[in-house]
Amino acid sequence: MKNKLILTLFLFASILQAQEKKQSYSFTLQQAIAHATQNNYSAINASRDIEVAKEKKWETTTIGLPQINGTVSYLNNLQYTKQGVTGGGAFGGAPGSVSTIAFGTKHSANAGVTLSQLIFDGSYLVGLQSAKVYLKISENAKLKTNQEVKEIVINSYGNVLLADESISIFEKNKVILEKTLSDTKQIFKNGLIEEENVEQLQITLASVNSALANVKRQKTIALNMLKLILGINLDNELILTEKLEDLTQKNVDLLLLQEEFKATNNIDYQIGENLQESKRLLLKYEKSKELPSLGAALNYGYNAFENKFDFFSKDQKWNNFANLGVSLHVPIFSSLGTSAKKQQAKIALEQATTKLTETEQKLKLQFEKARSDYEFTIEELATNKNNLKLAERIETKQQIKFKEGLSTSFNLSEAQRQLYTAQQTYLQSMVDVINKRASLEKIINKK
Repeated sequence: MKNKLILTLFLFASILQAQEKKQSYSFTLQQAIAHATQNNYSAINASRDIEVAKEKKWETTTIGLPQINGTVSYLNNLQYTKQGVTGGGAFGGAPGSVSTIAFGTKHSANAGVTLSQLIFDGSYLVGLQSAKVYLKISENAKLKTNQEVKEIVINSYGNVLLADESISIFEKNKVILEKTLSDTKQIFKNGLIEEENVEQLQITLASVNSALANVKRQKTIALNMLKLILGINLDNELILTEKLEDLTQKNVDLLLLQEEFKATNNIDYQIGENLQESKRLLLKYEKSKELPSLGAALNYGYNAFENKFDFFSKDQKWNNFANLGVSLHVPIFSSLGTSAKKQQAKIALEQATTKLTETEQKLKLQFEKARSDYEFTIEELATNKNNLKLAERIETKQQIKFKEGLSTSFNLSEAQRQLYTAQQTYLQSMVDVINKRASLEKIINKK
């Protein structure tokens, strides 16, 4: 009994803990965008790329700063290296013969420190400039990621609102249909109409039920997709506080259609400029290889020599040494290899320049299309709203005629299908306004 009680308490505590871990989020569209900018998985990694670029920039900088290295070495001459000398008589051999003699001690140890400093290297100076460009590329990549995340959040947010509105409309249509079907069945029982009128309404109701079930599933998928983009655990609750119609009205902005396009404001153009600059620096780097490089090094240390291993004795004699060296490297001839590399870099720069021009022209075309699409969706919104009102009036008239026996269920079903189509078309046109504005703002880089 005691064990069962403990198990029950443990399970209860686990359930409470699991519930505590779940969080609830409530966002307007702008709040969702702000959250995604900080918490979207791609945005997080883009920020990390900037940190990597900063570290890379510092790594490049340190190449030209003083470098200090220490060394400790020990040598045991298991077999002495011998050196041949002439004049054997001096060493007990025949005059003029070659004798061998060994130099050194059985044991030797060395400890030292080297300070090196790059004084001049053209490639290092170019490397510093390249590191700055690399950082700028990472920063632009982050901005592009933020733009893409923003657009996806807007699209996904709108899809969830679309599903919500669709569910509401389908449920309303279902209630009306069920009432009409119930009344029609009663009329059929009284023998005033044929059975096919009932069957036709049953077909329409079945279609509405199927569509309602499907849009509910689609809402779950759309909501989870939005959670993923926002960087929210799929098990957490997410509430959208805006309504589709209100959000649509906020996104109808005729002044936006008058915005001028400047390619230099577009992030893709800026990325192209960075690519061009990196190729220019590559050419500069290849040219810098023709320049001399100068460096200096200062060495200081101690060494000791013994015929037995006794380096840790307090009486051990250590000999200090120090030297200063300067090295100058001067490229003289590379069999035209350097010239070939320069030519390759020059061609790469020309390609980047051509690519930038192409990017500018493509962006102008994309802007014209995005502006046209946005203007069209605003016009379609008004058209579809008017069509919906007409479809509602037609369906209402058919309802009245059907109840009065002046129209058949086929005419009523046709009017209902027309109404349902008009409802979904109008809802989609609202989402299109929101999405097309997002696309246009992305092109012109509107904050």
